[in-house]
Amino acid sequence: MRPGLLQLPALPPLSVYVHLPWCLRKCPYCDFNSHESKGEIPEQRYLDALFADLEASLPLVWGRTVHSIFIGGGTPSLFSPAAIESLIAGLRARLKLEPACEITLEANPGTFEKDRFRSYRDAGVTRLSIGVQSFDDRHLRALGRVHDRAQAIAAAEEAALAFETFNLDLMYALPGQDLAMLEQDLTQALALLPPHLSVYHLTIEPNTVFAKFPPKVPDDDLAYAMLDRITEMTTGAGLERYEVSAYAKPAHSCRHNLNYWQFGDYLGLGAGAHGKLSFAHRVVRQIRYREPRLYMDNALAGNAIAQEEEVGRKQLPFEFMLNALRLRHGFTLQSFFERTGLPLSAIQGALEEGERKGLLAVEGGWVRPTERGFDFLSDLQGLFLES
Repeated sequence: MRPGLLQLPALPPLSVYVHLPWCLRKCPYCDFNSHESKGEIPEQRYLDALFADLEASLPLVWGRTVHSIFIGGGTPSLFSPAAIESLIAGLRARLKLEPACEITLEANPGTFEKDRFRSYRDAGVTRLSIGVQSFDDRHLRALGRVHDRAQAIAAAEEAALAFETFNLDLMYALPGQDLAMLEQDLTQALALLPPHLSVYHLTIEPNTVFAKFPPKVPDDDLAYAMLDRITEMTTGAGLERYEVSAYAKPAHSCRHNLNYWQFGDYLGLGAGAHGKLSFAHRVVRQIRYREPRLYMDNALAGNAIAQEEEVGRKQLPFEFMLNALRLRHGFTLQSFFERTGLPLSAIQGALEEGERKGLLAVEGGWVRPTERGFDFLSDLQGLFLES
C-alpha cells in the first residue's frame, strides 16, 4: 500500500462480519440497520451481492487468515438453513479460515427460528447468539419483541442441545422493571446454563421510537444496583465478567467480540456493515451502503463501499481505548504499540491521569480499568480523546 503515517510491526488478527438486515418487526429501542421484511426476503440476490462485495475486497485481505465470522442483523435466522449453508460455503471458498474458526449466527427465539437451529449447526454455524432480552412477557411486549417467555426458554433449551456453546442476550433497566424483576429474569437465564451471557443496559438511542416516545425507565441508582446484582449472580453461577457487558464460563468467551475489543481487524460485508482494516502504514474504516436494495445494486456493480476514511494518528489512541478498556483484564502496553503503530508517549499523559483518578491500574506492562474505572468507563475512555 502507499506510504502512510504509521509503522505497524504486524497486522492484527482478522475477523469477518456479515450483516443480514431483515427482521420481522423493528423494535422501538433498536438503532441497528434493520428493515422489516415485507414479502419474501431476496436471499439469492443478497448472497450474490455479498459475494461480489467480498471478491472486490479480497485484495485488501489477501493471504490473511480469518479467525472468526459473525453473522448479525436484523434477524439472520430469517434466512433459510440452505442460504446460511451457501453463505458459509462461499466464505470458505474465498477466504483462508483457520481450522477452528468460530462462526456465530444471531437468532431470535420464535418457534419458526428454533426449529432451524440444528440445520444451522449442520450448515457450519459453531455458535448461536439468541436475542432473548427478557423472560417477562410484560417487558417483552414493552420492547416490541415478537416472542414470549415460553418461546425464549424453548429456544435456549434447543440451542443447548444443538450447540456446544451459545449466548443469551438480556437487557436490564427496562420500562417498569424493579430489582426483583431483574433477579427473576437472571435466575431464569442462569437456570438454562448458558456458557455465555450478554447483559446490556437499555439505552434510548436517537432516531428510534423510544427516542420519540420515551418510556419511564429505572433511575441511575436503581440501574447501578441492578448491575451489582447481575455481577453477583453471574459470579455465583461460574460466569466471569470478562467485558463490560459479557459473562462467560471458562473457554467460552466470544472470540469474535474479543477481536473487536483487542482492536483487531474485521472486514464488514452486507448492508450498512462497518469494517476496520490495518495495513503497514495506515488503519482504514469502511462503511457499506445502508439500504438493502441500494447495497445489492452497488455491490453487484462492484462498488459496495459508501464511505472509507483513514483513521488519523490523533484519533487512534481513543479508538483503541474505546475497545480495549471494555475488557476486565485490560491490555498490554505492547499491544497498544502493535495495533496502532504509535509510541507509548502518545498515551503516557492520559495513563498517568487515569491512575491519579483511580480509574486505571498500570503494572507489569499491563493496563486495566479499576473497579471505579469499570463503573465510570465513559469518563475513563474520554481521557484519551486529547492524547
